[in-house]
Amino acid sequence: MARKKAEPVELHVPQHVAIILDGNGRWARKRLLPRSAGHSAGARTVEDCCEWAWDLGIKYLTVYAFSTENWRRSDDEVAYLMNLLRDYMKNCLARSRKNNMRVRVIGDKSRLDEDLRASIEELENESASFTGLNFTVAINYGGRDEILRAFRKMTVDLSKNAGSSPDNLDNELEKINEKMISSYLDTAEIPDPDLIIRTSGEQRISNFLLWQLAYSEFYFTDTLWPDFSKKELMKAIEYYSQRNRRFGGV
Repeated sequence: MARKKAEPVELHVPQHVAIILDGNGRWARKRLLPRSAGHSAGARTVEDCCEWAWDLGIKYLTVYAFSTENWRRSDDEVAYLMNLLRDYMKNCLARSRKNNMRVRVIGDKSRLDEDLRASIEELENESASFTGLNFTVAINYGGRDEILRAFRKMTVDLSKNAGSSPDNLDNELEKINEKMISSYLDTAEIPDPDLIIRTSGEQRISNFLLWQLAYSEFYFTDTLWPDFSKKELMKAIEYYSQRNRRFGGV
């Protein structure tokens, strides 16, 4: 009996895709190369992924480049990653101009060296009016750290607004809601991710966008990040297209 052909999936392209870039070290080890070679190859894949995302109709792309926990790696690896980020920010400025791509960096920038902070500021300011892909890079980012920083800022503002009156403080506290909390997060101007992808076979979110992923769809692939391709991105979108997103409803 002839097998029925599978019906083609009607694609519903997510507005915002977030990716946990994982597997650079394993990619290098498989090739008997230093970990730094894996990070360099992963950076090139990020560049390609920006083009694939825009070609496919994705409007927002966010990547997890360096976490608050990554400082625990060896001094040599951290130094290499910071230098790689320096080069990436400089190259990204030229690409953002060429591709009309807006770039934001989220995370606690205060721990980064001054020259890297200056490059980030230049890139964000210059690309602020660009209308192509909204590309966000998470550097020295942790979801818990982001929420902690947001609550500290919000508490300061509420206290200032309340002055010395306990009644006023009660009124200010009554104003706290999800929308207000979101407005204090690093991602205040960015919609929550519709789809999150993690490469290399790991199935955890590793302190990434803890608030924002409340209703995201998850796609896990065994592909190591440097080997990630447009075909793999399409697979993730096909998977997303088959999900029934109810947001807590029936």
